[in-house]
Amino acid sequence: MKATQFSKPIQVGILGFGGLGQAAARLLTLKQEMRWVAVGDRQGYAYASKGLNVNAAIEACQEGRTVAELPGGVSSDRSIEELLSLGNAVEGYFLALPNLPNTFMASVARQFIQAGWQGVLVDALKRTSAMEQLLQLQDELQAAGITYLSGCGATPGLLTAASALAAQSFIEIHSIVITFGVGIVNWEAYRATIREDIGHLPGYSVETARLMTDGEVAALLNKTNGILKLENMEHADDIVLELAGICPRERVCVGGLVDTRNSKKPLSTNVQVTGRTFEGSISTHTFTLGDETSMAANVCGPAFGYLKAGLALHRQGCYGLFSAAQVMPQFVR
Repeated sequence: MKATQFSKPIQVGILGFGGLGQAAARLLTLKQEMRWVAVGDRQGYAYASKGLNVNAAIEACQEGRTVAELPGGVSSDRSIEELLSLGNAVEGYFLALPNLPNTFMASVARQFIQAGWQGVLVDALKRTSAMEQLLQLQDELQAAGITYLSGCGATPGLLTAASALAAQSFIEIHSIVITFGVGIVNWEAYRATIREDIGHLPGYSVETARLMTDGEVAALLNKTNGILKLENMEHADDIVLELAGICPRERVCVGGLVDTRNSKKPLSTNVQVTGRTFEGSISTHTFTLGDETSMAANVCGPAFGYLKAGLALHRQGCYGLFSAAQVMPQFVR
């Protein structure tokens, strides 16, 4: 069996150019099968058919500036809509966007549908309720000729897929426990991600976290010594595994620690899948990620692997909404 091959580099766009978007762009510089040609942020967008310059893009976004300053860049508060006017010059987009407010990702999907664009979309959204909104668009995405892969980062994503594979040893799954450790030197490099995490803390919501100023976020982190302890999160791993028929969502638990002042992970990211075998034995599979792999590596790598798989599906006429537990990502060379 031969690996999926494409005759020319896949033309890829990145929507959102904060910490995650910038990491995704750096990753693509090391890939031959994908070419980064489009990017959009709140203040504008840029497109270059022969590829965008990563260093120039990151420099342009320092100190609150925008990708619109790149060669070929355009200042706009309608960057997604105007990028879509390029038609299918961009074959797939990684939506490296903060899902703030909680309806945002579904509203972005609707923009792609209404624009008549056809291609592959991949996101790394976190919340169960956000994915439920996307599920309501399943028929519209299919009719529009869009192949949308949702929850394709680290968790949900890499660890959810590992859970689905590990579950095959059992005839009944008793529990799936995902525990993550994230270490970043400076929370301001991942403002949106940290706000999404804060939204999971007791006494906070997505909306209150979205409205917090940088000063308020910094004050909260000062109180916790830079550590966010997250327990029993509303994480889309649960709905992904339930829809895949692995186990009821109530048996899935996600939590972890985020250290916003140190690059070293406060604990090793892992998933434990406990179940009963056909012989009646109770056992647990544990899959642990290497501590040296960063959050960005564990999110962006799978996202582009799923994008490549999504493009193979799209070219076969398979449209609609898929999850990380339904499709095997393909390694991007």
